[in-house]
Amino acid sequence: MKITKFGHCCLLIDVKGVRILTDPGLFSKGYESLINIDIVLITHEHPDHFHLDALKVILKNNPRAKVITNSSVAKLTEDIKVSVVGNGQSIAEQGILIEGIGTKHGAVYGNFPETENTGYFINNQLFYPGDNFTNPNKPVEILAVPTSGPWLKLSEAIDYARQIKPRVCFPVHDGVWLFPAFMNNAMDKFLEGTGIKYRVLQLGQETEI
Repeated sequence: MKITKFGHCCLLIDVKGVRILTDPGLFSKGYESLINIDIVLITHEHPDHFHLDALKVILKNNPRAKVITNSSVAKLTEDIKVSVVGNGQSIAEQGILIEGIGTKHGAVYGNFPETENTGYFINNQLFYPGDNFTNPNKPVEILAVPTSGPWLKLSEAIDYARQIKPRVCFPVHDGVWLFPAFMNNAMDKFLEGTGIKYRVLQLGQETEI
């Protein structure tokens, strides 16, 4: 599996030649000119994950790409055709299994509106939870770990990685960091001795995991 990060939660994931793009939102850049995209996954409706104008540009450049998301986002895509895959549902595209896992966005505060959030388990290898620390209750080889934001603490990100116990994990939801090296060093340090390898993905650089 090869992964290229375009900031925050936007990942280009190459699985056996099938190219999957996740959450192209406002905190990401560089994905606009990508071609040969097969699947676009969108976990929820917040603008750092779903941006309609950006999605239209992607589909203009990749008219055959299939958009997979949950029912809440599907209501916002206007005339764009989507496949709804929510919690407990799955779809196979070009031999790649995509499973929806999770129902709610992590709590922000008080009466802040709840949002449907669906994590996606890709090919029984990589779990990208979107904006929550959802446990898929199955073995995870590669975990995308949310590491910052108004709904989480770094200690929770560390505990989440320790709970899931992947072979390797890497940070997402980190577009708000001013000093990413400090936070990444903390993640790496507190995962020492767990058997979990913490990888930092350089923006725009393909990494094999």
